Amino acid sequence: MLANPTTTTALPLEGIRVLELGHIIAGPSAGLLLADLGADVIKVERPGEGDQSRTMPAGTSANFHFLNRNKRSIAIDLKGSADGRALFLRLAAASDVVIDNFAHGAVEGLGLGYEVLARAHPGIIYLALKGFLPGPYEARPFLDELAQMSAGLAFMTGPRGQPLRVGASIVDVGAAAYGVIAVLAALHQRAETGRGQKITSGLYETTVFWVGQWLAQYAATGEPSVPMPEIRQGTRLGWGVYHLFAAADGEQIFIGVTSNGHWERFCAEFGLKELLADERLDDNAKRVAARDWLPGRIAEEMRRYPSGELSERLERARVPFAPLRRPDQLVDDPHLNAAGQFVATPLPGLGTAKLPKLPVRSSAFEMGLRRPAPGLGGHTREVLEELGLPRDEIDALASRRVIA
Repeated sequence: MLANPTTTTALPLEGIRVLELGHIIAGPSAGLLLADLGADVIKVERPGEGDQSRTMPAGTSANFHFLNRNKRSIAIDLKGSADGRALFLRLAAASDVVIDNFAHGAVEGLGLGYEVLARAHPGIIYLALKGFLPGPYEARPFLDELAQMSAGLAFMTGPRGQPLRVGASIVDVGAAAYGVIAVLAALHQRAETGRGQKITSGLYETTVFWVGQWLAQYAATGEPSVPMPEIRQGTRLGWGVYHLFAAADGEQIFIGVTSNGHWERFCAEFGLKELLADERLDDNAKRVAARDWLPGRIAEEMRRYPSGELSERLERARVPFAPLRRPDQLVDDPHLNAAGQFVATPLPGLGTAKLPKLPVRSSAFEMGLRRPAPGLGGHTREVLEELGLPRDEIDALASRRVIA
């Protein structure tokens, strides 16, 4: 797809430098958001090992190339080298944002926590992506799936007694996204005050925020939460037709009739004159009252048509619908392809993958692949030269294995 002719070449975060101390999903997701928006994100990795996702099995390690596009990599020994830690402090003093996705207290134990960085650079904005916000739990090791279990999301998703994590690492990505929103707000505030700040985004609290609708329901009714499989399909929200239906070819399609206009057009499209004329169904409240029989009647009608024809008819009638799909089927989605929503991303040794862009569009700038995910330490010399280190000093650091 051609870029919008009104877009400019400049991305909104050009000129912002970010140091990413992150691995696997959460930290790299935060770095990706900032990098795609134009920030110079420098991934600080351990020599010889780097981000854990680099060496995971093939299907999982491919995530590294999804979450680390548009970044540079510098390999510094922070754990075993005082010179490495001093070098990181120099980098931080020339940066705007630091992302810390390591275990609670790990960066502070190296003498590189927010308080230390802020003394050297009062304008630094420090994003800590942790299991918990400060409080009694904050030192616990924690992960995405644990957050889903302990904050009620897995209970709501699976059948009773069989809690089920959501089919994506949404807590890691969500905590990263909320953290980045706060970072952008902090950059705006720094422009007024000249001072930075520490922001903490918690996996646990992110998940609690997401189940807030169920907390509100409990507050209103006093009834304990019920897992989704026990909530009869179509009854969670106050609409009469909000169900997954089977088509003639065995495919499934979700249909949501959420207004009288939807209902009228739906009935007209499928020739359901008797339903449209039925006074028991002439408003949403009545259709809700007919949930015992109405979805079954509609299901009979939907089974008459193959899924492709159902989609065509529902689109023509302007009724909300969604075919049920696997993630791998999305690479052929006509909308995503026409909208240019995929980035052709190199996977070393495997060819090129179609991986998603950020889910936003601007009339002023165009995001894309400026550079593929970096090799471990592939930009170490380049970044240090930009920092002002002479070549002989860089060579000396390399000879002592402070950098790689």
